[in-house]
Amino acid sequence: MKKFLPVLMAMAVVVSPVAAQSGDRTQRLLGELADAPGPPGFEEAVRAVMVRELKPLADKVSYDGVGSVIAQHGSSGPKVMLDAHMDELGGVVRRVTPTGYLSMQMLGGWLDQALPDQRWIIIGKKGPVHAVTGIRDIHVVPADERSKVYPRDTLFLDVGAKTPAEVAALGLSPGDPVVPDSPFTVMGKGDRYLGKAWDDRVGLAVIIEALRRLRSTGHPNQLFVVATVQEEVGLRGARTSADLIKPDVGIAIEGGITGDSPGRNPEETQAVLGGGPGIFLYDSSTLPNRKFVRLVDETAQGARIPLQHDLVQGYGDDSAAIQATNGGVPTVNLVVPARYTHAHNGIIDRADFDRMVDLVVALIGKLDAKTVADLRDFTPGKE
Repeated sequence: MKKFLPVLMAMAVVVSPVAAQSGDRTQRLLGELADAPGPPGFEEAVRAVMVRELKPLADKVSYDGVGSVIAQHGSSGPKVMLDAHMDELGGVVRRVTPTGYLSMQMLGGWLDQALPDQRWIIIGKKGPVHAVTGIRDIHVVPADERSKVYPRDTLFLDVGAKTPAEVAALGLSPGDPVVPDSPFTVMGKGDRYLGKAWDDRVGLAVIIEALRRLRSTGHPNQLFVVATVQEEVGLRGARTSADLIKPDVGIAIEGGITGDSPGRNPEETQAVLGGGPGIFLYDSSTLPNRKFVRLVDETAQGARIPLQHDLVQGYGDDSAAIQATNGGVPTVNLVVPARYTHAHNGIIDRADFDRMVDLVVALIGKLDAKTVADLRDFTPGKE
């Protein structure tokens, strides 16, 4: 993948003019992370940003064998793993047709409804190439088909080429990564951010800002801030990095799911944008440590941080992989609410982000040896 790195870095600059030129440091960081290309297995551009930001704040930066970044701060006390993942939903070019179209293998949990008539960027050997997944014209679609979903296997990337030779001249070939084309944009009064990949670029920004503050304030533990790979295709980087760290406790930071847009079933999720950070009490991959949940609740209440509680089906997160290492690890999954995840365009609220950083800093400050030992104690009567 070394041959792709200059192209990936150039692309991150090309698609991020707003983030690079306006807003405070946090807004610029969020914009840069959201715009950076990084589908599962192709996280190079995101990894470069994370290393640039984490290295000055950490005592040591290392990597696991699949490319996750591990930044350590502190050398004594319990091992606390603070995790967010670098990869986003995307795709990879499968083949080139005789007429110059490209088929795509999707990476991650896409809805077929989210794929037609979207703009994409293919990371080719000669640089980024713009593409679109087309859609049939309403003038020729029979009335009884107009409400049907187009299956993903019927969609092709159109790069404006007419032949395989023209595709090759653009520097494209099977195996090239594909990402949504959705530049970071500031919305509303300047406090809501539109962009791709908030799952989980918002979490990456949280762990950077949390480490920045904890480096100044201090903390009672060995803190391992980890940016993992390939979460969207099986929580892979969380497992491999946890194998190396052997954490005593784990905290995953994710993009949450809001239920405040029109037409939603209230049983799907109850979180609202702007209502504060959240904690998952259940998802399809993990159940959190109950005492750890109580500690998060108490920490939020003590810091006067509004905390949203949620239970979500069809959702997996890195805390599940961390939980199943080192003989069993107490974990929680904390989320920054986001609208329209796993699609081209998502929205987050700046206040939710800021409050999440406050919560993470306060929580890690409480994870001294006695507290961590209590979280790991399942003796009857002490649970």
